[in-house]
Amino acid sequence: MSEPIRNKKADFPVAPTPQNTPANNAPISSHAQQPGIASIKEALSESLDHATAASLFARNPGLVSMIQGKLGSLVGRSSGYIESLPVSVRRRVAGLKGIQKEHAKLEAQFQEEVLELEKKYFAKFTPLYQRRSTIVNGAAEPTDGEVEAGQGDEEDVDSKDEAEATKEEDQESQIAGIPEFWLSAMKNQISLAEMITERDEEALKHLIDIRMEYLDRPGFRLIFEFSENAYFTNKTISKTYYYKEENGYGGDFIYDHAEGTKIDWKADKDLTVRIESKKQRNKNTKQTRIVKITVPTESFFNFFSPPQPPTDDDDTVATDIEERLELDYQLGEDIKEKLIPRAIDWFTGEALQFEELGDDMDADEYDDEDDEDEDEDDEDDDDERRSDRDVDDDSDEEVRIC
Repeated sequence: MSEPIRNKKADFPVAPTPQNTPANNAPISSHAQQPGIASIKEALSESLDHATAASLFARNPGLVSMIQGKLGSLVGRSSGYIESLPVSVRRRVAGLKGIQKEHAKLEAQFQEEVLELEKKYFAKFTPLYQRRSTIVNGAAEPTDGEVEAGQGDEEDVDSKDEAEATKEEDQESQIAGIPEFWLSAMKNQISLAEMITERDEEALKHLIDIRMEYLDRPGFRLIFEFSENAYFTNKTISKTYYYKEENGYGGDFIYDHAEGTKIDWKADKDLTVRIESKKQRNKNTKQTRIVKITVPTESFFNFFSPPQPPTDDDDTVATDIEERLELDYQLGEDIKEKLIPRAIDWFTGEALQFEELGDDMDADEYDDEDDEDEDEDDEDDDDERRSDRDVDDDSDEEVRIC
């Protein structure tokens, strides 16, 4: 399935424009580009070496901000190149820009129609997800046809196996559905497994369903449904991913931010914090006491408290927040595009072979190179040892001759 909603930033044209061409007259085929960081470094290197420049910037952080601000103010300004072209050429340039706008309209329409197609088939998937939920939670049993289709030829069982299976079913008749189905599936999904702590597992054992729904505007909501548990009172905990109103370059939807449900934790059951004991001394009496403080800790449930986009005043931490936003968005996409549609494959672990195929191929290549390097190193070591022995032998011989 195509992915019409992506976390993709707008690209910019690289053809000659007022923003990336020189101010003086130049032929249309000029490949001059807008000054970048590399060219700034080259200019600095003419008068300052690297160490001096680094020291200068370290002592003057305001200088870095000033340079960044100056570069930012240049974006969007006309260099005068287009204006210097003959009238007939400028007219043709304007015509091409008009054609490009029509192309952009079609791209936006394409993305909208892809989204509608995705919604159409999601409506067809939904009954299958509901059927899956009833089986997972013990409200229904799979039909013979479903079992036969799921077993496949390699899993056909003979009469003896069926008899043994029937006996086991009688012994396990008290087990309803598939216990810890979603927890097991999540732990097999690499990006999610890294977020789940041992403390989280006790709560996630009560996870009975994960659903997704589209919003009226571009975006989607993930819904986690829980049975009664000792950790929180919420029956469902959701997280909603929103996109910007305007489409990006190429008609793509641009991710904006996410919002999560507030979790109503029961007393002393908040998994996103831990309790630490700390000694405090009274300045007057010099007596000490033990106080307990709560500090944030790693937990899957931090997923429902997503990072917020940086404001204009957060330039110093913008990069860190953007990385966290990208990771947070990717986790949501993994749940939406991988975990929910193929939950049974993640539960059994079969989905891992498709995830790790590319990595294994790369690993094999690197292993071969490492082996070759090790062989070369061993040969070099052997040569060195032989050389050392030769030198020692020669030295001894010279002593004996003397």
